[in-house]
Amino acid sequence: MTSDVAGLAPELKGAKEGQGEVPIASAGERFQSFDVDAFEVPGGREENWRFTPLRRLKGLHDGSATFEGTAQVTVTGTAGVTTETVGRDDARLGEGGTPFDRVAAAAWSGFREATVVTLDGEPEPVTITVEGPGAGATAAGHLHIRTTPHTQATVVVVHRGSGALADNTEVVLADGSRLTLVVTEEWADDAVHVGAEHYRIGRDATLRGTAVQLGGDLVRVSSTVRYSGPGGDAELLGLGFTDAGQHLEQRLLVDHAVPNCTSNVLYKNALQSDSRDQAHVVWIGDVLIRATAENTETFEFNRNLVLTEHARADSVPNLEIETGEIVSAGHASATGRFDDEQLFYLRSRGIPEDQARRLVVRGFFGEILNKITLPELKERLEAAVEAELAITGA
Repeated sequence: MTSDVAGLAPELKGAKEGQGEVPIASAGERFQSFDVDAFEVPGGREENWRFTPLRRLKGLHDGSATFEGTAQVTVTGTAGVTTETVGRDDARLGEGGTPFDRVAAAAWSGFREATVVTLDGEPEPVTITVEGPGAGATAAGHLHIRTTPHTQATVVVVHRGSGALADNTEVVLADGSRLTLVVTEEWADDAVHVGAEHYRIGRDATLRGTAVQLGGDLVRVSSTVRYSGPGGDAELLGLGFTDAGQHLEQRLLVDHAVPNCTSNVLYKNALQSDSRDQAHVVWIGDVLIRATAENTETFEFNRNLVLTEHARADSVPNLEIETGEIVSAGHASATGRFDDEQLFYLRSRGIPEDQARRLVVRGFFGEILNKITLPELKERLEAAVEAELAITGA
C-alpha cells in the first residue's frame, strides 16, 4: 500500500507527569524530561510503545535494569578531533535535546561518564566504536558529537558486541558546518539496544546522516531533528535487514520550527525469515512544520521489501503542517514483495532465480549504499547485506 498525503497527522500520544501516556493533538506537544520518574512505566498499549515487545527489553523500560555494566567507547581520529571523557555536570550535555521517553530518561539518569567528541576544521574521517557491556549485562551510555562553525567532517559510529544498552547520542552542528554521519547497528545476536538520537542543526548547517541496522535481537532507535537557525538542511537515510526473530524499530521526528530549512528522509528495509519466528521491522516517521517554519521543504519515504513468509513491516508516516507558507511537503510509504516483472525480466535473460533475487535486493539497497563515500565502509556493508541474503538463499 502506498500513500502520499500532505495533511495533519493522526492522533499521537505523549507522557504527562503524573498522568502517564495521554492523547495529544500534536507531535510538538511531546513530553520531554531528564527525570525518569516523570514517565510512567510503559505497558505496551501506548502509541509510543505499541509496536515494541517490552518483554525483550531486559528491563530497560521498567526500572529493573541495574546499569552496572559499561559500554566501551573508542574514538579514532586525527588532527582537528578532540575527545573528552566528562562528568554528568558538563554544561554541553543536554544541548542537543531532552529525553522524550522513559528509556532515554533512564539512560540519562544512569550514565556515569559521557564521551564528548569535538570536530574542528576539516579532519580526516573519524570512527567511534561503541562496544556493548557483554552478554547478560546492561549499561547506560551518553555520546555527544559537536562541530565548530564551518567545520566539514565525516563520522562513523559503529555499535557492536553483546548485552543491553540504553543510550543518548547528541549531535550539535554549529552554524555553517557540514557533517556526514554514518551510524551502524552491527550487534551480536543477543544484543538489545534502545537508543535516542538528538540532532541540533545550526544556521546554514548541513547533516547527511545514514543509519544501518543489521544486527541485534532488538534494536529501537528514536531520532529527533531540530533546527536552531534558518538555512538548516538535514538528509536522513536508513537501511535495515531483519531476520527471523529479530525486531528492528526506527522512529523519527523532524521538527521544523524555524523558516527556510529543508529535510529529506528515505528509509529502506528488507525482511526475511527461515522459520516461524517472525522478522519484524517498524518505521515511524513524523514531520512537524510549525507555524513559524515558513518556506520549509520536506519529504519522507519508507519502503519495505518482504522476501519470505513470517515477516511483518509496520510503516506509519505522519505529516503535520501548521502553516500554508511552505515550498513543498509530502510523505509516502510502500511495503511489498518482489516485483514479479523484474524477476521475469532477469530470468528471461538466463539469470537463475536465486541470483535474480539477489540482484533485485542489491538494487533496492543501492540507493542508500551509494551515498556512503568511504570505500572500505561501503564494501563492508555490502558484504554484510550479501551475508544476510545467504541465510535464506534469497
